[in-house]
Amino acid sequence: MTHRAAFKINGCDVPAGTRRTVDLPVSVLSDHTPVSMSLHVVHGKLDGPTVFVSAGVHGDEVIGVEIVRRLLRAKNLNSLRGTLIVIPIVNAFGFINHSRYLPDRRDLNRSFPGSTGGSLASRLVHLFLNEIVARCDLGIDLHSAAIYRTNLPQIRISPDNARTAELAEVFGAPVILQSPLREGSLRGAAKDIGKDILLFEAGEGLRFDELSIRAGVSGVLRILRHLEMVPTKGIAKPKAPSQFCTSSKWLRAPLGGLLRTFRGDGDIVEEGDLMAAVSDPFGEEEQEIIAPFSGIIVGRAVLPIVNEGDAVFHLAKVKSVMRAEEAMLDLNDLLSGDPLFDEDEII
Repeated sequence: MTHRAAFKINGCDVPAGTRRTVDLPVSVLSDHTPVSMSLHVVHGKLDGPTVFVSAGVHGDEVIGVEIVRRLLRAKNLNSLRGTLIVIPIVNAFGFINHSRYLPDRRDLNRSFPGSTGGSLASRLVHLFLNEIVARCDLGIDLHSAAIYRTNLPQIRISPDNARTAELAEVFGAPVILQSPLREGSLRGAAKDIGKDILLFEAGEGLRFDELSIRAGVSGVLRILRHLEMVPTKGIAKPKAPSQFCTSSKWLRAPLGGLLRTFRGDGDIVEEGDLMAAVSDPFGEEEQEIIAPFSGIIVGRAVLPIVNEGDAVFHLAKVKSVMRAEEAMLDLNDLLSGDPLFDEDEII
């Protein structure tokens, strides 16, 4: 058997069959504190694909950080083929400050492809794109909703990409949502250099959500198994197929006031169903929010105080209400029947 060469990054060698944490220098704070983008490389003994899993592109999206922490503890990685690069916190600046953005208020996921001489955001994404994304065959980028909103676990893919559509089915999230590429996004920049990205959305900013975390870990391991990078032991297939949604709509508050929600994330609604009501603080005026079509709630506001026009429910159209309900039952089973972790591994 030919000995596999070491994985080289930032002047560091990671020999085959080993793993190592590597720091990529990013910047220096105003008080002379250095800031790095830290990554963990698992370099298998045998050849295989190179895949990255990233989290914390937005600094307040902490669920992804917990997902990769658990992923790195999975015993399946002991027999990894190929190379796995895990970046728990891409945006260390936002993470430290509990903020979605960088210190200059730029959104990192609207700053790609970046440059070496641009803003802090531009330099950071240029480093990430060239040192990590360009070297991989596939990427899985983990996100959550912003603060005061929550997302049902879902995979977002670009239209007309057969490979990511197939991998999204393998991931096994309850919903696959087709969404166009946005200017300055990681997915857009990756496409420009011929790389595919799966975007996982789940949970709320600055909050942990056990169901979303387990869905994320399970999905990533299913992808690695599908690519023949890890053994199948302990990796369960989804019990129901994902719901593929080609369109969705945000339902907005018809007036400002107090929001009372009657439906939660993951609920299946029929056209005409009552979803919420908004009333003024005196109770003199009230308006209802009605489902304009049958679908599944893939996101919602969690703050009961709304202004007129605020996004309240993110409703995605489904082809079959019955199949959507089956997918949600499979997601709920994660909390009671997921074989991936013992209780002491969750704490």
